[in-house]
Amino acid sequence: MSAARLFPNRARTKIVATVGPACSSPEMLEELVLAGVDVFRLNLAHGDLKSHSEVVRNIREISAKLERPVAALADLSGPKIRLGILQQDPMPCEEGKLFRFVRGKTSDQPTDLTTNYAPLIDELTVGNDVMLADGTVEMVVTEKTDDYVVCKVIGAGVIRSKQGINLPDAELSVETITPQDKEHIVWAAENDLDYVSLSFVRCADDIRQLKDLLLTNESRAFVIAKIEKREALENLEEIVSVSNGVMVARGDLGVEIDVADVASAQKMIVSTCSRIGRPVIVATQMLDSMTTKTRPTRAEATDVANAILDGADACMLSGETAVGDHPIAVVQMMNRIMLSTEKMLFSSRYRIEFNPEEALVDPVTQAVMYGASQTAKLLGAKLMVTATRTGGTALTKAKLRDETPTIGVSDSPAALRRMCLYWGVIPISGAPVHNGIQLRRFIDNWGIETGYLEVDDRIVFVTGGGIMQAAEYMVVVHKVEKPQE
Repeated sequence: MSAARLFPNRARTKIVATVGPACSSPEMLEELVLAGVDVFRLNLAHGDLKSHSEVVRNIREISAKLERPVAALADLSGPKIRLGILQQDPMPCEEGKLFRFVRGKTSDQPTDLTTNYAPLIDELTVGNDVMLADGTVEMVVTEKTDDYVVCKVIGAGVIRSKQGINLPDAELSVETITPQDKEHIVWAAENDLDYVSLSFVRCADDIRQLKDLLLTNESRAFVIAKIEKREALENLEEIVSVSNGVMVARGDLGVEIDVADVASAQKMIVSTCSRIGRPVIVATQMLDSMTTKTRPTRAEATDVANAILDGADACMLSGETAVGDHPIAVVQMMNRIMLSTEKMLFSSRYRIEFNPEEALVDPVTQAVMYGASQTAKLLGAKLMVTATRTGGTALTKAKLRDETPTIGVSDSPAALRRMCLYWGVIPISGAPVHNGIQLRRFIDNWGIETGYLEVDDRIVFVTGGGIMQAAEYMVVVHKVEKPQE
């Protein structure tokens, strides 16, 4: 295995890239992995399941070819409310202009609007805000009858057919998991997806329902809660606690709440995940200008850096890789920004605090990993290796945010792929995890072969529960030995 595939110039913060027309070929996917992508996101709101299945197969084949675990994340579209077909498309919306939302799927009146959400008129009330076109157009409900509601434009702009509608003030009856989502959950289970993210989460029961559906379909995929609703912020603690990870989905979040509050909401979400011990992805428009340009704006570069300093485990690229002109360059740029920023994480000023007493992690795991981390630091260990059955030990190590590079090994391919989202943990496959002597010899040979380790370098090994017989956990300090003939 090439050392270049594992360490030099590879950031510890993970990169999630959205697959789309610009990067769906096997050749492009492989180039993206080599550029630094750890997790590929499949946006199930676009494309068909046949093409998504082909992408998953290609990801698995590329992962095997490069001998590098790569995770796949299925992003459920959720109950997105959208406009119907407009009489005039695009439709200018001048300030003060009146529109009507009417029942049904069509209308011959130019200022009548239809939607894909039948109960809309019943659930809107006078005074509710109606946000269109990603929040660029704002209306307010001024009148309501049994058959329509009248909305006045208070924020001018342009709308187009099938654009999204956000209703930040309305209490909606729509289910978080739609019938289409349920079909996609079955597909995710059949294709062994590693992560499934749920859109428009409102409460912890939404996450529990998704977990139950996955288990019913014999899937062990981890569930990512997308925080993009005001209700989710109100129920944040419980949602984070029952999830396997969280995404700060700033697109719809920036429409559901005041855009001025998005930065503080992001910091609160990331801080909660760091405290409880859940991986967190910051998403949306991180390097958006690179969709068409070869360099990001200074503000975008700073945005990525601040997400890392806040405690993000991963940053996500959306349109930048899915439909952008420079998918490889944008991943390389994100990796460069991450490498530069991560140097600051180990100073006392920017250190991210992980409170073991509040984290929802086994206390023995907390104590062992904290002690092993301090041991590695005091001894100047070149490497930590965590052997884990499910990946839980590796996640605890990731949340410590220490300086010692970490390898994750497991006999579970699913656990190795899940580690692709854990900060600072590099999963490698093929290690003999159930025999301590053989495992140490494997790492010695691997490290010397790749040039990462030298004879007499120290390594701290931690074996998680269920790996070694007659021991719940083991910590071993080892000196690299010459490869045996």
